[in-house]
Amino acid sequence: MRRRDFIILLAGAMGGRPSAVRGQQKAMPMVGYLNPASPGPAAPFTAAFRRGLSDAGYVEGQNLTIEFRFAEGHYDRLPALAADLVGRNVDLIATVGEASFAAKSATSTIPIVFMGVGDPVGIGLVASLARPGGNLTGFSNLIGELIPKRLELLSELVPQAKVIALLVNPNNSGGERNIRYAQEGARAKGVQLPILKVGTESEIDAAFASLVELHAGALVVVGDAFFSNRREQLLALASRHAVPAIYPWLNFAADGGLICYGIDNIAVFRQLGIHAAKILNGAKPADLPIQQPTKFELVINLKTAEALGLIVPQSILARANEVIE
Repeated sequence: MRRRDFIILLAGAMGGRPSAVRGQQKAMPMVGYLNPASPGPAAPFTAAFRRGLSDAGYVEGQNLTIEFRFAEGHYDRLPALAADLVGRNVDLIATVGEASFAAKSATSTIPIVFMGVGDPVGIGLVASLARPGGNLTGFSNLIGELIPKRLELLSELVPQAKVIALLVNPNNSGGERNIRYAQEGARAKGVQLPILKVGTESEIDAAFASLVELHAGALVVVGDAFFSNRREQLLALASRHAVPAIYPWLNFAADGGLICYGIDNIAVFRQLGIHAAKILNGAKPADLPIQQPTKFELVINLKTAEALGLIVPQSILARANEVIE
């Protein structure tokens, strides 16, 4: 072979190497994020999810892409949003609450990590807590199991209330189970429990207007992304109708909610990100046990209690993790 031909051949071989190497490099992973709420109310939790991913080494825009989808409180939009993420061939879908069912229906192969689900076994999301099986794993927030405790706290704070209403979204797949939990708690406390089934903004207004007719002295709001999305409306109506209400979201108290009892959702969303990173690194959802909360927090707003003419018992103040004055 002549020297000139050899140099041309060698240059051609070396010129082809970078593209071959590029072809062997793994594409940047893409995570789908499906939330039934709106971006604004969900912003602190979305930030916590990003932080969890970052803590595990995945930074959006550097070595990870995230496709965000929000249903704006309209659950009927979730199936199409889930199908869109599946169509984009994401590597994983992180879901919140009711979005978990839409994602499960959309794919049996793409890993799904969820949070905001009360009883994932009872509602058919996973086979068991220890070994979920299939392509789902995640975090239970004990939505229904904590309702009797919230009712107990509210009854302690407003002992004269013989009727305590329950605000529940009938569009939530766990709605009937949550009602049963509440009814058990009401029987234990000896109070009447009218059920207010609310799935639209106008129905929220109507529900609060009906409290006087029902002689309801207090209100328990069941955890649901639709209600979380309507925080300002719920708090304004509770203030206008002077109804003592308990909420499952801790941040409601800072905005004027009377009393909140539940889990630290910011911490759980961060863990959601960390869990997602484990799966991106090769862990199988079927082998990751469902995580359940072990720590619950109580927050009370004394200014709101005073405006309602309530004296907060020392027994509640002593248990409170935070008191807003």
